[in-house]
Amino acid sequence: MKKILITGSNGLLGQTLLNLLLKNKEDYKVIGFSRGENRSGREDFTYVSIDIADEKRLYTALEKIQPDAIVHTAAMTNVDACEDDKKACDILNIEVVRFLADYCSASKTHLIHISTDFIFDGKKGYYKEIDAPNPLSYYGLSKLKSEEILTQSSINYTILRTILVYGFVYKMTRNNIVLWVRKMLSENKEITIVNDQFRMPTYAEELALACKLAIDKKATGIFNISSNTLLSIYEIAQQIADVFGLDTSLIKPISTATLNQKAKRPAKTGFDLEKIKTELGLYPKSFKEDLLRFKERFKENGSSLY
Repeated sequence: MKKILITGSNGLLGQTLLNLLLKNKEDYKVIGFSRGENRSGREDFTYVSIDIADEKRLYTALEKIQPDAIVHTAAMTNVDACEDDKKACDILNIEVVRFLADYCSASKTHLIHISTDFIFDGKKGYYKEIDAPNPLSYYGLSKLKSEEILTQSSINYTILRTILVYGFVYKMTRNNIVLWVRKMLSENKEITIVNDQFRMPTYAEELALACKLAIDKKATGIFNISSNTLLSIYEIAQQIADVFGLDTSLIKPISTATLNQKAKRPAKTGFDLEKIKTELGLYPKSFKEDLLRFKERFKENGSSLY
């Protein structure tokens, strides 16, 4: 049985991975680290309320647990907030990764780290794992620096780069594009969406599966994971409306320049996904296919999403 520690176990990916691994309790003993109370709605795993930015407390907790693998999902992901509070961004997105890498170096623990398409400048799109990064925002820079801590170390690491993650879990505290668009349109509210930024959104269930495959196969290196379709964010919103049977005429296209966002966003990201197919055996689907799965899952569960 493998001991798997998930940081940020209260978050979207943290809870999704928790739910996936706990389907196989004979294979995994799961420990969740997060701040505050356990918000997963489950009690069949070990939960530790902890500030992982406290290096001494983090190291003490890790020494006590001695996990076989750590999946580090906790991060400061609000791009504009990172621009506003660079110190907080540095602590959570860079320093905590250094703490974890130091522990993994001493203990030979496998570290799975989540990164982002925002390490790229968006001039080309369909980025390969080996393409040269050039972040436009402080958030992107912080995630690149966290990657460099791992790539320049001697530890067993897996970096999973992803794009625009969406999904739904118990007691959510953060929104995502699918839930937001659905909520606004279901209330007959008009929304403005940029039509000159292009992304390949990632279903949290697929990202969790990539984490599990990385654990099981002891895969190391950098992998891209997202859906397989490059769409403008405007097209993404239209597909959400179509799948949920909502009014697409409420979606109005605008350009990025009109938003006056504090942090720059890359115009066109998207990933080349060959490596994750050949090395992890994960075959990403289209955004629409994932969206239909997302919709069906909540119909079956009678979720409060409906």
